[in-house]
Amino acid sequence: MTSTSLSSSLSAPTINRPNVVAVGTIVWLGSEVMFFAGLFAMYFTLRSTSPDLWTAGTEKFNIPFAATITTILVLSSVTAQFGVFAAERLQPRRTGWKPTQWGMIEWFFLTYAMGAVFVAGQVYEYAVLVSEYVTLNSDAFGSAFYLTTGFHGLHVTGGLIAFLLVIGRAYAVKTFTHQDATSAIVVSYYWHFVDVVWIGLFLVIYILQ
Repeated sequence: MTSTSLSSSLSAPTINRPNVVAVGTIVWLGSEVMFFAGLFAMYFTLRSTSPDLWTAGTEKFNIPFAATITTILVLSSVTAQFGVFAAERLQPRRTGWKPTQWGMIEWFFLTYAMGAVFVAGQVYEYAVLVSEYVTLNSDAFGSAFYLTTGFHGLHVTGGLIAFLLVIGRAYAVKTFTHQDATSAIVVSYYWHFVDVVWIGLFLVIYILQ
């Protein structure tokens, strides 16, 4: 090989293939979008056929409480993203006590705690509504409310489990690599997704009554 051909081969642009895990996660989230779209369609259909039930049912909502746990969940997306930033610079643990020195683990633990507060708040809201005779099989309003918010709650719980798995993996490995960072990134994709879905649910169920 001549020096000219060797130089051209070294200067040739490299092809960056998309990360298979990230692409697979995005495709899977696309199917989740269709799933929640079906739940939204069900909710709107039932509400259009039973407006009186919705008038009576939504009066029992504690909107300030729902807004509070919604704010906590939305802010957890911010903390999750800070965890991603730490993972991208391959910093699994904190280097000091200041939040600016936190690693992925600390940010993800905070995100987990905020998500757990949201789930606990949702369980409390369910208990209050059940005490007021709003149940899954009480009427169309109860069925629509518990199905839409319940499936979302299960997705949030799945995200909390995913955070624990990523944190546990970071503790287990001796060297935090780009592969470990990719796991943190795809979990954040999922978490941002469930946050966006909840914003839509909150607006539709609690605000657009």
